[in-house]
Amino acid sequence: MAADTLVEHWLGRAREQLQRLPPFACPPVVETRPKGWLADSLDRIPHAAWLAIWPLAFLVIVFWYLSGENDKPIRYRVPSPHKPEREEIISKPSTKVAGTSAIQCYAPATGQFLGFINAATPSDIDQAIDAAEAAQKKWVSTSFRERRKVLRSMLQYVLDNQEEICRVACVDSGKTMVDAQLGEVLVTVEKLQWTITHGEKALAPSRRPTNLLMTYKKNMVFYEPLGVVAALVSWNYPFHNLIGPVISAIFSGNGIIVKASEQTAWSASFFASVARGALVAHGHDPALIQTVVCWPHVANHITSHPKIGHITFIGSRPVAHKVAESAARALIPVVAELGGKDPCMVLDSAKGDLTRIVETLLRGTFQSAGQNCIGIERIIATPGVYNELVERLTPRVRALRVGQDLDMGAVISDACFSRLRGLVHQAVKSGARLMAGGERYKHPEHPNGFYFSPTLLVDVTPDMDIAREECFGPIMVLMRSPSPSAADVLGIANAPDFGLGASVFGKDSDPTLQAIVKGVKSGMVAINDFAVYYAVQLPFGGVAGSGYGRFAGEEGLRGLCNTKAVCADRWSWAGVRTSIPPPIQYPVGSQERSWRFAKGIVETGYGIGLARKANGVLGILKNM
Repeated sequence: MAADTLVEHWLGRAREQLQRLPPFACPPVVETRPKGWLADSLDRIPHAAWLAIWPLAFLVIVFWYLSGENDKPIRYRVPSPHKPEREEIISKPSTKVAGTSAIQCYAPATGQFLGFINAATPSDIDQAIDAAEAAQKKWVSTSFRERRKVLRSMLQYVLDNQEEICRVACVDSGKTMVDAQLGEVLVTVEKLQWTITHGEKALAPSRRPTNLLMTYKKNMVFYEPLGVVAALVSWNYPFHNLIGPVISAIFSGNGIIVKASEQTAWSASFFASVARGALVAHGHDPALIQTVVCWPHVANHITSHPKIGHITFIGSRPVAHKVAESAARALIPVVAELGGKDPCMVLDSAKGDLTRIVETLLRGTFQSAGQNCIGIERIIATPGVYNELVERLTPRVRALRVGQDLDMGAVISDACFSRLRGLVHQAVKSGARLMAGGERYKHPEHPNGFYFSPTLLVDVTPDMDIAREECFGPIMVLMRSPSPSAADVLGIANAPDFGLGASVFGKDSDPTLQAIVKGVKSGMVAINDFAVYYAVQLPFGGVAGSGYGRFAGEEGLRGLCNTKAVCADRWSWAGVRTSIPPPIQYPVGSQERSWRFAKGIVETGYGIGLARKANGVLGILKNM
């Protein structure tokens, strides 16, 4: 039962008991709340006891409410991004236009021209980092409570302006409003709420244990801001990928520069203003948050900049190699999230749950037209459910409607079309069955938009390219495990050189399910669900070709900090401090005697058993 429901029930129970007193005691009250199991248990409390309990409970609730932070968010406004007054459809949309170094912005779903954005130069990047650095020197002294105030106001803005945020994201990336609500807004408000509620605990100084020899020492670990951090983010979630690193960076006391993708340059300034507006609303310098859009060959000025303390990179493996090489020159730590070939394993024990599972498979595959780093790239089904999945999924995929205001939106550009077609056709030649799609979709109303037909391939085998390469498009791949064993399922699941996310469906009591959770090569696993680990802010990241490091959760926040270990005297007030004993003072009088003395220290501190420790003490005393 929720806290507010329980409170209201308590008050209702108290009124109910008072009703049973003589008429002069209180006016009639009607019970309006439905009762759950907890409410039924409360009904068993004697009537007389309620007369004492309900005023006490009320006071406890009031005290709890008043003792917490009740800082109300400040509402603020951010100017909407500008669209050209005259609608112009580009015949061949592209970010690059001959004769200018500016970035051309367009709507992938329609081909509509949105404007030009000047690409940042190395000088522009220097100025942005310097501005963030200056602002961070003031921001670092703010309290966690003050940072929470900023995030609460940001949360309020996102909640108040969900529709505009979604529409802007849809225009710039081609996705549908539903996909934007789930992939842009929902995960962003979750990250904000999680950070507000749990962020300080993650970054609070922590005590660490000592040992026998160092009993007189106390040990602490502190998490200190790095200064200015950077994030190079992908285009598939233009709002969340930009705002997510900002939330973590400023809460941990850092300034940040975000390099947005040139594919979604039009919305980047507006989305950054959402975060900067919260700073302004609370009297802080908005220069703490910087965004730039530049061509790829200029990005290495960020990734090797001496003033950058940390880099979060979200993108492809080939680009990650360049980022890591560039960052290595300045010894900048990098968190790299490089996509995946995420397996979704459906076991025989899930047979009675296939109606629900099919819905999850469709959403997990075709969300944002498959342009989702933790999207379902492979469905691996055991023999007992494989044929039924084919029968259920085929008509559903064929029925998907393509269009920005329908079931599935556009892909970001036409650069992926030949690659996707090639993967599909190669699989069919090798024996896979194409049940739906496989080609570019020509939208009747938006012929210059970038759409690919929802595709279903079945009987895919591990040797096919489409089973090993990330599609990052609207292609559902169904693979049959040769047996229901965990070994056979894992053999297929772990074959590609990726390891980001995974999901497995089956009965919780199924030992095969538990073996798969333990054995799958991935950084994250969802059991009987899809990608929910990010919706609860667990650490996000992968292994192998999917990258390294983690963002989100406690690990993500701490990764943006200098982890400083501090060891101090516990009883300094009594003069208990480390002093170098005579046998090991310089100049060393006798190496043999000094060695025996040092050995006695080791045996005393780490000897196994009391006898060995006692011999260690004797060794110390004999060689003093």
